[in-house]
Amino acid sequence: MSLNMPELAPTVSDGADGAPEPGAPRRRRGARAALVWRRYRRNRPAMAGLVVFGLLVLFSLVGGFLSPYDHTDVDFAALTAAPSLDHPLGTTAGGNDVYAQAVHGLQRSLTIAVTVSLLTTLIAAVVGAGAAYLGGGRTWARRGERVLLTVVHFLMVVPSFLILALASQWGSGDYRILIVALTLLGWMTTARVVWTVATTLREREYVSAARFMGVSGPGIVFRHLIPNIGSLLIVTFTLNVASTVQSETALSFIGFGVQIPDVSLGTMLADGGSSMATAPWIFIVPSVLLVLLTASLAFVGDGLRDALDPTSRAGGSA
Repeated sequence: MSLNMPELAPTVSDGADGAPEPGAPRRRRGARAALVWRRYRRNRPAMAGLVVFGLLVLFSLVGGFLSPYDHTDVDFAALTAAPSLDHPLGTTAGGNDVYAQAVHGLQRSLTIAVTVSLLTTLIAAVVGAGAAYLGGGRTWARRGERVLLTVVHFLMVVPSFLILALASQWGSGDYRILIVALTLLGWMTTARVVWTVATTLREREYVSAARFMGVSGPGIVFRHLIPNIGSLLIVTFTLNVASTVQSETALSFIGFGVQIPDVSLGTMLADGGSSMATAPWIFIVPSVLLVLLTASLAFVGDGLRDALDPTSRAGGSA
C-alpha cells in the first residue's frame, strides 16, 4: 500500500515583516482537499463506486418510507410469494416482505460495518503510533513499546472466530454485542501497520524539534504522528468497512451474528439459501446488495489510495 507522508510545509508569509498570513493553513488544507478531489474524480471506477455506495446508503435510509411493510410484518396470505404489485421483491417463507427486509438488513449491516471500522481504526492509530513513539524514547519507554507489540501479536493469534461465536451466543444475537466483539478483535493488524509507518516518522525533524521544545508524548502522537499517517488511516477505514461487512455477513449466515427477529444481509442469505430452487428472489436480493456494497467500497478505497498518493499516476497529473 503506497502512503502519502507530507514533509513540513514552508512558512507562508504575506507581509513585509514576514509574519504568516492569517488563515493560510486553512487555505492550504482546502487546496490539498481540492487537489485530492480532482485526482479522485479522474478515476472513473472510483467515482462509479462512490455513486453506487451513496445510492445504497440512501436506499437504506429512505427506502423504508417507500413500502407499507416493516421488516417484521407478516402476510399470512402470501407465504413465499413471487414478486408482485403488493410485494415488489416477493416474500419469505414466513410471509415477510423481502423489500422491507432488504432495507433493514442493509441498514443493519452498514451500521455494524461503519461503527466497527471507525472504532478499530481509531484504536489502531492510537496504539500503533503510541508504541512507535515509545520506541524512540528512553529504555523504560522502549520496554513499553515491546509490551504493546507483545499484546498486539498475542491477540493476532487468538482464535477470534471462536470468541465471536461465543460472544454472539451470549448476547442472543444483539448487534451491539457483535459490534463490541468485532471491534475488540479487529484492530490489531491495522495497529501493526500503523506502528511500522510511525517508526519512520518518529525520526523526522519536526518530531525531534517537538521533543526538544518539551511537547508531551500524547501531544506528539496526536499532533504530529497520527495526522501524518492520515492518508493511510482513511484508506484503511474504507477497506475495513468492506471487510467488516463480509465478516458480519459470514457470521450471520452461519447463525453466529445478527439473529432473528433482527435482520441483516447475512440472515437474509441464510434464509434464502435453503429455498434457492423454489424461491430464488429471497437469496438473490441480499446477494446483489452485498456484491454492490463490497465492490463499490473496494473501488472507493482504491480511488482514495491513488488520490492521496502524490506518486501515483492513476489520478492523472495534478
